[in-house]
Amino acid sequence: MQILNQRFRLPLWPTLAAILAIILFIKLGFWQLSRAEEKEASFALLEHYAKQIPVTLPESLVKLDDYLYNRVEIRGFFESDRTIYLDNKIYEGIAGYHILTPLRQINSTNYVLVNRGWISGGKDRSSLPIIPTPDELITITGVVVSPAIRTWSLSDKQFTGKVWQNFSLDSYQNLTGLTFQPFLLLQQNETRSDGLIRQWEKPDSGSAKNMGYAFQWFALAAVTFIIYIVLNVKRKIIT
Repeated sequence: MQILNQRFRLPLWPTLAAILAIILFIKLGFWQLSRAEEKEASFALLEHYAKQIPVTLPESLVKLDDYLYNRVEIRGFFESDRTIYLDNKIYEGIAGYHILTPLRQINSTNYVLVNRGWISGGKDRSSLPIIPTPDELITITGVVVSPAIRTWSLSDKQFTGKVWQNFSLDSYQNLTGLTFQPFLLLQQNETRSDGLIRQWEKPDSGSAKNMGYAFQWFALAAVTFIIYIVLNVKRKIIT
């Protein structure tokens, strides 16, 4: 008669490696959960401010965190000669540009960079579309967002003249020598007929992706534990 005898052994280095790996995977899982919570909180804030009456932006410099996702109202003058065409922006399957124009705040030397909307690039990409820009005092209403913008491109070149592939407020500020509020404003109200589309997509919180990553890390921790147990059960047949 044969009896299967099983013994569990604890080799030092494999045990330490397994423990460290499991701890690491669990920590990464909880980190992803915390990122999901942060994104949910930011999304809730965006939803809250979207229902509020626009607040008037002060003429002095502000902090991004104090106004992020707020609807604000700004009065000032556009400077059309400093307009940027942000390339590779898609609307309903059509490639085009987002039009970014600095607005000098009234009674101030500070500027706000306004994303005025989307326009098609047209068939001839060598010719930029002409955007009518008001030169009189104007009131802009919009949503404050982070100024960091990255788009897909085939080139490492950040900009060519008025056409930019990726946008950095610091780079633009250094290039122009102007002082900007630390955000980008997504214009909502209509101004003079300029052919721009301002149907801004309402972003998803993105928390589902982080929840998925968290599950993967926790699953890796569980798999590591199971593999460790299986590999370290010594089996011996007794006759």
